[in-house]
Amino acid sequence: MLNEAFKAICDKVEEALKPQGFAKVKIQSTDENELVSLYTSENMAYSVIYYKDKMHTLLRECAMTDDGPDNNWKTLATWMFDPDHDTMKEANSIANDFCDAISAPSAVKKVKQAKKSKKSDDGNADPLFLMKRFLTLFPDLKDEIRDEQDCYYPFRGVTFARASVVPRVNKLVHDGKAGELKKLGGILNAQYVNGDMDTRSIITIVILNSIPEADEAKLEEYLDDNLKKAFTYSKKFRGKTVKPEKEKKKKKTIAQRLEGMQQ
Repeated sequence: MLNEAFKAICDKVEEALKPQGFAKVKIQSTDENELVSLYTSENMAYSVIYYKDKMHTLLRECAMTDDGPDNNWKTLATWMFDPDHDTMKEANSIANDFCDAISAPSAVKKVKQAKKSKKSDDGNADPLFLMKRFLTLFPDLKDEIRDEQDCYYPFRGVTFARASVVPRVNKLVHDGKAGELKKLGGILNAQYVNGDMDTRSIITIVILNSIPEADEAKLEEYLDDNLKKAFTYSKKFRGKTVKPEKEKKKKKTIAQRLEGMQQ
């Protein structure tokens, strides 16, 4: 009875969220005390969760990050559901209440504002934002990005791109797999349009200019006209010394900071 009721609630929530751009994510709780269902869009997440010990059914929301929900959940509604006594009638009442909550004008407005805010942020995308976009192609960059953030502030975009991104991009371009080249071109096209001046310079002068001339045609096929033109212009900087980033002050490691607090 419980599984049937929970599924009915979740199915109705999913249908109510679809028009707002949400999709159900396949997840399975590792806690035997919980039943969980998750729905995400680019900017927000909703979750339906049932706690068996308390017999509580919750509707929650939180923001999305590059790595998924930020898990700062806010509870929007809580209902009791006793599987030993309640029926599908009560389950439908819960589902209708949840659907009313996520379809209310204020809720829809919140989703639109989050989407608008995300687009605004993308319009000022900085070098760190660019590096995180490469995670879809190079997941192993994640630890290197984290280490760079932990040790240096502000983020050394040029230095990091030369050391960590350029070698990976060059190998990908040299191997010439169409699917990966198309994805790389899409990342560079979007971030060149949305990025700030530092980001644009890193894309053209650092990343694209570091691709061996023998391989560059493989990628140019996937660059839009805007970036192709910028790339052509940036080629005059090849072989020339470009003013490097100013040396950033190295941040203390977490261990060093803790040690300082103990002294």
